[in-house]
Amino acid sequence: MASRAAKERCDAGYGVNNTGKAVFLDFQDAFKRLGREVVDARYGNLFDMYKEITDVDPHEEPMMIYPAIHYTMGGLWVDYNLMTTIPGLYAIGEANFSDHGGNRLGASALMQGLADGYFILPYTIGDYLASKFKEPKTDTNAPEFEAAEKAVQAKIDRLMNIKGKRTVDSIHKELGHIMWEYVGMARNKAGLEKAIGLIQDLKKEFWSNVYVAGETGVFNQELEKALRVADFLEIGELMARDALNRNESCGGHFREEMQTEEGETKRDDENYMYVSAWEYKGDDVKPELHKEPLKFEFAHVATRNYKD
Repeated sequence: MASRAAKERCDAGYGVNNTGKAVFLDFQDAFKRLGREVVDARYGNLFDMYKEITDVDPHEEPMMIYPAIHYTMGGLWVDYNLMTTIPGLYAIGEANFSDHGGNRLGASALMQGLADGYFILPYTIGDYLASKFKEPKTDTNAPEFEAAEKAVQAKIDRLMNIKGKRTVDSIHKELGHIMWEYVGMARNKAGLEKAIGLIQDLKKEFWSNVYVAGETGVFNQELEKALRVADFLEIGELMARDALNRNESCGGHFREEMQTEEGETKRDDENYMYVSAWEYKGDDVKPELHKEPLKFEFAHVATRNYKD
């Protein structure tokens, strides 16, 4: 709620510093009401880091802040050995859901990557591989391998032959701006519909006017970046579609039309207690929604409450 309020004030033209992308966070009232020791017990490390970086003491002057973009990734189901529903395919770190779901902050993402990489996978994947040493190797001459290789090569050739005027970075930045403004921490129907249209237009711009420097057949970071941005355009549009379809507020998904009088999230478990699985139907074709119902046998479903 505080993050949404900070962005709203900046969008309204009340932001501070040269960019207008900041507000002041003043703890003076909290110090008077609770005492400095109580506040320091909760946020002392944050105050220390802020002073280390800015040379400004938050005890004496307000902190200058702006919401950071939470990123969304992962979410693949894994068992206790970190293996997905596909035998032999493991998902570790930020790719799976096991500790933090799909919405991340930097520290929690780092923790899961370290925990999976250092403590879990080395002791689990070996059990699976141990039973596979005597099995024959997969034949890479199979038609599936050939089809996959041709598809990737065709995509690379298409990107390299566009030779347009837009850099990959400029399109990546424009996509980020669209996502931040319309699919970010606060969303509404009109904004999400606008985002879908803007992303579709940007996708056309990408595939007709992007310029990828360098050559194929050698290490080419610009080509690698272009392939990733092509993926980002697809997942960005899908996220906007899924957010538009889900007319409720829940977790990191806040629909402005679905909030309480106090600005808290308002869920709709009766209509949206499911996982959205979107089926790709082809380029420029609306994907098909499949609903996978969520059933809780042991956990009690409740709305998050920051007041208690």
